[in-house]
Amino acid sequence: MDLVGAASRGRLRRVVRARMARRGYSPTGGSALRIRLYMHRDDWSSALISEIELIRDEEALVGEGPVWDPASQKLYWTDIRTGRFFEYSPGSGEHRTIHSGIFVGGLAVNRQGGLTLGTWEGVMLWRSDSDWVWLHHDDKYRFNDVIAGPDGSFYAGSMFDGASNGVLYRFRPDGAVEELATGLSISNGMGFSPDLRAFYHTDCGPKTIYRYDYDSSTHEISNRREFVRLGSDMGVPDGMTVDALGNVWGAVWGSGCVIQYDPCGNEIGRVDFPATQTSSAMFGGRELNDLYVTTARMGEGADPSGLEPDGYDFSAHRGGELYRVRVDARGKAEFETDFGWPA
Repeated sequence: MDLVGAASRGRLRRVVRARMARRGYSPTGGSALRIRLYMHRDDWSSALISEIELIRDEEALVGEGPVWDPASQKLYWTDIRTGRFFEYSPGSGEHRTIHSGIFVGGLAVNRQGGLTLGTWEGVMLWRSDSDWVWLHHDDKYRFNDVIAGPDGSFYAGSMFDGASNGVLYRFRPDGAVEELATGLSISNGMGFSPDLRAFYHTDCGPKTIYRYDYDSSTHEISNRREFVRLGSDMGVPDGMTVDALGNVWGAVWGSGCVIQYDPCGNEIGRVDFPATQTSSAMFGGRELNDLYVTTARMGEGADPSGLEPDGYDFSAHRGGELYRVRVDARGKAEFETDFGWPA
């Protein structure tokens, strides 16, 4: 099935070829690219080769929040600033818009049915645009990224343009709401280690991913410390996911890549993409070895946003597409929220 219209595919192929040529790579035919995934660990073999596939060009302003549902074998992802989110079924190749309206910063699969949405107006249980209910409705809940926790809670971080008053919230299934971190610039990607001893959280302003201790019995987080801080030659850390070995895969907005870090914060791998604003990553597929990566078009042709790294090429293609790359790593199933629908 042709996943991309001829015009969009041709435009993207030209952009892709030009960008990869500048990076020294040679694309193959179709929408696939040959690209090098390199590893620094001594126990890995030399350079690994994987294919990057263009799955869909939605011209997303802020493509974000990919979530894989193992039960349905579907991927969900959102375009925050156009109020859309999407469903992709790799088995059939079907990609469709399933929501249009309120801005959605991120979502999670809900154990008791439907999806839990972190919107720009609060937390919503959603089955369709005609079947939904608010769990928490307040304009202070303007969410940029979210994740489900091991206990069925919903972690959601807020952001407000031009301010550093974002908050990382935890919404528990019993209705309780907790503030876990305050004074954030742009609350972003989160993840849990496989052994449930660590929780990761990103704040874009200081260009830092933080690591917390996580207590799997009480579900409390503590002892925040720096895990990774990016320099001026890199963009900002954005969305992330954690693989089955505990390695963190973090998208870097402005640098066109997803970086793999070991549990100590050392870079051990990197995948480059033909869009500079790589925004988030998620493992999917039956073997959880397909890495889905969202990108964002926002700012293309506009003035600098301040998030670009030193030496950024302002003529470069920023993004708006969904990509997939098969890697020599395996993800882990994401947790689900556990909110009940009203009777």
